[in-house]
Amino acid sequence: MEINKRMPERNGIRILIIDDDAEFAGVLRMHLLAAGYEAEVAEDAIVGGKALLARPPALVLCDIGMPYLNGLELISLMRADVQSASIPVVFVSGRSDSETMTRAVELGAADFLAKPITRELLLQTVEACLQKGGRKAVPPNYRFPPVV
Repeated sequence: MEINKRMPERNGIRILIIDDDAEFAGVLRMHLLAAGYEAEVAEDAIVGGKALLARPPALVLCDIGMPYLNGLELISLMRADVQSASIPVVFVSGRSDSETMTRAVELGAADFLAKPITRELLLQTVEACLQKGGRKAVPPNYRFPPVV
């Protein structure tokens, strides 16, 4: 019972998952529902964009490599729209190269998770982004020596 007292109130917090991998999106949704969040899945950025306009979520978990419109293009459109500009976006992607991550940060991503991810990391990241009102990610530091 003690655990329930320390868990944050999550009822009514809606998270939109945008990923063309239905199985992966289903696993994310299952973990979020088990943690007490509301979770909706959109199979691509076009459907996700419509869901954003119809009922803005508290947070978006978004893949990058999708057909029609990729995640980076979607966040760029979101940031240009008053209704969706402040919604935190966490990218969950198999693409974790420095160029992609840097571009995600430049576009205002709240965080970036490289697939595969653990349930614990997913929930920690979601909670941190919600508590901080959409903290902004920082560019990765690969600790390479400066190029002169």
